[in-house]
Amino acid sequence: NIGHVILNMDSDCVKTKAKAYAAAGSDARMNGCELPVVINSGSGNQGITCCVPVVVYAKELDCTQEQLYRALVLSNLTAIYIKTGIGTLSAFCGAVSAGAAAGAGIAYLHNGTYKEIQHTIVNALAILSGTICDGAKASCAAKIASSIDAGIMGYYMYKNKQQFYAGDGIVAHSVDETIQNIGTLGSQGMLQTNDKIIEMMEIFRFWNSKYRFVYCSLAFKHQVTPWKVWRLAH
Repeated sequence: NIGHVILNMDSDCVKTKAKAYAAAGSDARMNGCELPVVINSGSGNQGITCCVPVVVYAKELDCTQEQLYRALVLSNLTAIYIKTGIGTLSAFCGAVSAGAAAGAGIAYLHNGTYKEIQHTIVNALAILSGTICDGAKASCAAKIASSIDAGIMGYYMYKNKQQFYAGDGIVAHSVDETIQNIGTLGSQGMLQTNDKIIEMMEIFRFWNSKYRFVYCSLAFKHQVTPWKVWRLAH
């Protein structure tokens, strides 16, 4: 349980709770919990990432219900905006964009200006972009916690007069241009990455299949690789 681990390893502060509660939600979903969850960009895990940290901070800061709703709208729309360029299916982990969006919502709850929110998003995306998506499973909870941490760090970086500048890797001159770069990276730059991830996962399934000896026998008979027999069968 990643959420429990986070609570045990870090101080009892709002940042820790924001990461731990979101991770716990993902832990539950990835282990079969059937309770409903708000989705974002077609993903329950991304919905959790966008919403739970914002709710935790709103309670801690004693915000009004309207402030919470506005922060949630900002967080969810920001995540959708980032994810739009990436596309529906990509090797780019959607929790990264959702974590950056959560950072934007948290910045809003701290009465952050438009400029502060922009830099929060850019900073957060610069930290973790490139994290891969290799399917829905237990490690998603840890990726969610890391993405939320990046979103919060992105906000506090700018509050402490620190930021990533255009030319620092994929960071561009504006938040919109940086998000466009993220979209290009996710939709085009990681195409081969996606193919390799699928191949690795299929190889694992092959070696753990109860029919692997049958595949090997057929491969020997027809003088081809067991992997080719597996691919033909699936």
